[in-house]
Parts: sequence; structure tokens; C-alpha cells
Amino acid sequence: MAAKLSFSYSKMTLYKECPQKYKFRYILKIPEKPKYYFAFGSALHKVMEYLYSSLKPPFPPLEKVLAFFKADWESSTYEEKGYPSKLKEQEGYLEGIKIIEAYYKKHLQDELSPLATEFRTTVDIDGLSVIGIVDRIDYLGEGKVSIVDYKTGKKINREPDQLMMYQKLMTGNKDLENIVKNRYPQTDNIEVSNMLFYHLPSLDSQTFEPASEEEIKEFWSRVLTVAADIKAGNFAPDPGETKCRFCDYKDMCPVWKLSPSELQELRGQENQESAKSPMDILSDKIDAYGKALLEAETLEGDIIAAMRKEDINRHFGKEFEVSLLTEEKLDFKDKQKVVETLKEFNLLGKTLVPTLGKIKELLESDFIKPEQREALLKLARYSTEYKLNCSKTEE
Repeated sequence: MAAKLSFSYSKMTLYKECPQKYKFRYILKIPEKPKYYFAFGSALHKVMEYLYSSLKPPFPPLEKVLAFFKADWESSTYEEKGYPSKLKEQEGYLEGIKIIEAYYKKHLQDELSPLATEFRTTVDIDGLSVIGIVDRIDYLGEGKVSIVDYKTGKKINREPDQLMMYQKLMTGNKDLENIVKNRYPQTDNIEVSNMLFYHLPSLDSQTFEPASEEEIKEFWSRVLTVAADIKAGNFAPDPGETKCRFCDYKDMCPVWKLSPSELQELRGQENQESAKSPMDILSDKIDAYGKALLEAETLEGDIIAAMRKEDINRHFGKEFEVSLLTEEKLDFKDKQKVVETLKEFNLLGKTLVPTLGKIKELLESDFIKPEQREALLKLARYSTEYKLNCSKTEE
């Protein structure tokens, strides 16, 4: 009898992203490079498990929780976590502390005692050996359970496919039934009552009702299609600009050994620009760039105004996040008066040319005397400039 295919939601997601990448990772077993967002998420998942480790509430003392996080964080180097520098790792650590403290404060009084944390199960079904690891399972009474999956990336709203996978695995699950009946012996039937993604950075949750029988059937059909392709050895590359740019397997991928015409054929795309001259293509790109800049300027102004009104410095979209950056601008209304003042204090030579930047450096230096700094500052005027930093959200 042929061995069952070991399968999971993450494996299905990777195959759908690129079958060739799946082959490198799971068939040839070539590991990917460490990713800092995986390390960050793993550390917070461990903290959540520790928070609910006691059979009865409340949480352990906050100082112990933070000490647990610190010990786990320091058990690996920033390179092992996938951070580009020690500074970035420290920023991740401080962000983790901020999230833990906020979660602790919000849920300390919940009096919640989950049925299970990091509940791992393997279910043999339809020729597959499906592995599922549920972050938390809560008991709602009368045989009803809630499935909770923590998310630590920037993306808040997600499609419920992963939760439907868990619902499929939890329905009639003997391991789960044993846990429930050990704590609540009078329970007969166990059913998934609700499912949710809990986004730890925002302390926000996205709740879903259990999928209907028809929805589960349609979802499972997609699962079996992916599994059939894997069993058949269908690992044709599915290249894309963004996913290929950040792929750890790019150097060994056959896509990047093809000629441009072969790559175009592989992607199944028509060369829409083949009839245009290089200068026509350049003109089109310049126009597109200009239009995008104008639209971006308008959107930037609207976003800055809204964030200032709400008094927030960071906010998430579905795919991107923005941070509001502030910069103090120094200017002088009476430039001639500034030059005269610098001459009076014999400071003009220190600026070489009295530009705003040089004067600002002078004001921030230890060379200038307090009374001289005060005299110059009386001539100065400061303003605040707001800028946005926008980046693609991580999974």
C-alpha cells in the first residue's frame, strides 16, 4: 500500500505559490533561509502558550512572562532569527514586549482556561495524512468549541481557508473529544461553534462562523486537487516578479536559466509590448510614473490628514502599512539679521557658508555658548513636516 502523502495547510499554500518552490522545500528538502517574521511569530506563540499553561487562571505574573520571552529570544542570535542586524533584532524584541504587555493588560481578567494550546493532530483522510496545529481551543459549553489562530504579521484581514482546514480536522476528532470529555464528562457531541484569527499586534480579531457542509466540500475539493498534483509530480515553476525576487531558491531555479522567449512561453503570457519601439515603451512608462506620482501625492495628503486627526503614527491596510514620520524644519525669516548675529559672535567662520544645515549643526554643537544659541534661536522659526513611510505587509 502506498504511503499517505503528508499534508498541511502551509504545504498547500506553498504549492499554490509555486510548485517548483514546493519541490525544493519538501521533495529535495533544501531548507529556506531564516526569516525574522517567522522567528518573531514563533516567539510570541510560545508566550501565548506560556500565558495559558496553568490549568486555572489567572495568568502568571507579568514579570515572569517577560522573563520567559527574554530567555527564549536570547536563545538564538539575530542571524539565526533572520534579522539583518543586531539593531533590527532589538527593535523586534521591543515590539514583542509591547505586544505582550498590551495583550496581558487586555485579557488578564478574562478568567479563560483553554481546552488546549498548540493542539497538534494528524488525521488520515482521502489518502492524505493531514497535520494540523491549532494555537488555542476554547470550550464554550454544551459541547461547543472555539478555534483560535494567532497572527503576528502586518496583515490583519485574511481569508478563512486555514480555519476551514482546522474545522475539517476537528470535526469528529478523537483526540479533541478525549480532552473535552476528560474535563467535562457529561458532554456528548462536540462541534466547532466559531473560529477566529487573533491579530496580536493590533489586539483585533476576525471571527468566522463555521463553514457550511457545502463550503467545506468545495474547500476540500481544492485541497485534493493540490494533493493530486503533488502526487503526480507536477512541479512546474510559476514565476512572478515579487515572489521570485525574494525566493531563496532563485539561483537554482530553472526559470532563471531560460531565455526571455522561453520564460515568456512558460508564464503563458502574450508579449503585449512586442509591437512597440523601445522609445514608445519608455514614454508609456514615464506617463504611468507621472500619473502614479500625482495620485500618490493626493493620497499621501489625505492619509496624513486623517492620521493626524486620529492622533496615530501607524496604521495597517489589508496589504500595506504606513508610519507617520515627522521632521522639524528650521528656517529664518530675516537671513541678513542671522548673518549679522553670527558676525557679532565671531561664529560666521564656523559655518563656512551660512546655510540652514550649517547653522543647525552649529546650534547643536558644544562649541556655541548658551547666550549665543539663545540669540540665534530668537531669530529661528521651526515647522513640522509630515511624511509617510509605506511598506508591503508581511504574512
